[in-house]
Amino acid sequence: MKGSILLLFACMAALAAAARADTGEQPKELVRKVQEYTQKATAMVKDAFSTLQESEVAQQARRWLSDNAELAKQQLAWLKQQLAELWKQTPAA
Repeated sequence: MKGSILLLFACMAALAAAARADTGEQPKELVRKVQEYTQKATAMVKDAFSTLQESEVAQQARRWLSDNAELAKQQLAWLKQQLAELWKQTPAA
């Protein structure tokens, strides 16, 4: 995901450089345009993440992780109990 964001910013920088070279605009106008592009891109990414989070697949994945995390906690507690009992049974030297 980070790679695609970096690619997006690189494309925006290239567009900004091309716009400045073509139009000879003032730097403030160029900065304004880049900020507008950035705001639009940010809105698109937020929408994509919202859609992904609300999808059935994402919900199933969260449930699976939650269930398996609880199982892992239970197994770890059992293992700690077994080790504690083993430690008590070990004779002192």
